[in-house]
Amino acid sequence: MAEVMKIATRDSYGTALVQLADAGHDDLVVFDADLSASTKTCVFQKAYPKRFFNCGIAEANMMGVAAGMSTFGYVPFVSSFAMFAAGRAWEQVRNSIGYPHLNVKIAATHGGLSVGEDGASHQCCEDFCARPMMWRPAPPSRLPTAMKALSTCG
Repeated sequence: MAEVMKIATRDSYGTALVQLADAGHDDLVVFDADLSASTKTCVFQKAYPKRFFNCGIAEANMMGVAAGMSTFGYVPFVSSFAMFAAGRAWEQVRNSIGYPHLNVKIAATHGGLSVGEDGASHQCCEDFCARPMMWRPAPPSRLPTAMKALSTCG
């Protein structure tokens, strides 16, 4: 039986980005919100520094820039903690990426409540609830029905 190597998902993510770029995906660009050591996009940054953009602690802006880059044929991978990708950047993901169905990949790490020493400001469950709507916005024909059902519940 082959030996199983235990590798953190985020380590695999950083490595996979480099492998994709190495395979000839010259349109791949990576954005991070000053968390590259935690999300492991630093691996990509080291290999492809001209295709890596640290947007600082500005997730909403990062999503907007990634949306713009995608309209020029790039395939942006944006990375942040789930709390900030689902919380801070909600409107930009919904309106600037989701509605126009842009080709932006969002990698949200550290989801849920077990984020260790980062504490309560980095914990949430909203990331799990928001994903279906953020990643696949409902078609306009379904929104009135969904809104009507919500308004009658309480």
